[in-house]
Amino acid sequence: MTPKRAVILGAAGFIGSHLSDRFLAEGWEVLGVDNLVTGTLRNLEHLKAEPRFAFLEQDVCTPLVLAGAVEAVLDFASPASPIDYLEKPFETMHVGSVGVDNALQLAEQKGARFVLSSTSEVYGDPLEHPQRESYWGNVNPIGPRSVYDEAKRFAEAITMAYRRYRKVETRMARIFNTYGPRMRLNDGRVVPTLVGQALRGEPLTVFGDGLQTRSFCYVDDNVEGIWRLLHSGYMEPVNIGNPHEMTIKAFADAVQRHVGSHCDIVHRPLPQDDPRVRKPDISRAREVLGWEPKVDFEEGMRRTVPWFREQVAKAARG
Repeated sequence: MTPKRAVILGAAGFIGSHLSDRFLAEGWEVLGVDNLVTGTLRNLEHLKAEPRFAFLEQDVCTPLVLAGAVEAVLDFASPASPIDYLEKPFETMHVGSVGVDNALQLAEQKGARFVLSSTSEVYGDPLEHPQRESYWGNVNPIGPRSVYDEAKRFAEAITMAYRRYRKVETRMARIFNTYGPRMRLNDGRVVPTLVGQALRGEPLTVFGDGLQTRSFCYVDDNVEGIWRLLHSGYMEPVNIGNPHEMTIKAFADAVQRHVGSHCDIVHRPLPQDDPRVRKPDISRAREVLGWEPKVDFEEGMRRTVPWFREQVAKAARG
């Protein structure tokens, strides 16, 4: 039988590359698409000899014209860390609007299922805790983070429009903080920043008082949730994240324990609109996907730190 084919946009990124691995392991063909603005081909080097994987370097803001059947289109093409989307605000808004429209058009043309990688950032600095999918959010539409937050909110809106008016089978994953191997060392998010600083013996940078919270989900669990969402019949947004909540201060302490360092902690002013709390309510994922995270934080860190140790060593060698 001819294998099913998935088109994964943002395939050279952190989550996109792990998704490529999962689809290939399930017997699918994969076409990975990425413009390499924040993704890197290093994340796909291990697939060079895989005959069922092909790579296309293209900006998804350019219409996608592909021959052959496609059963699934997964849109993971967007800068996802503050350091990236604040440096590339227009690219972020374009990929969240024009890029998503192009991806949805491809799914419509091919009769494929579409998965949007949305984000917990659609909840903004939430006034509801934990965050349920029914919560409409508390986003500052003109703040510096709005280039990402509002791009994702628009992406959800246009995805729902394709579902309602063009009958495209759509799925939406609201992804919370995810970590694991293949994260960029310098991407500016809290996991690579603090782990990298600890490995280099530098002071750890904590914004604000460190009492703001995040919920960290290991990438394998994230991919499992997305896989199940694609194959479900559920078309409303679903939170994909780990409900185990911890303060940034507690995370910094955990990083030092896993790395074996004893660095000072330096506090910096909290960035504008930085969420004070973040914790997913995953009742919907449990009910409709039969999904919840399996990898606890300690195990996830044991799997992740060696990746960053290698990246720090490579950077030191130039």
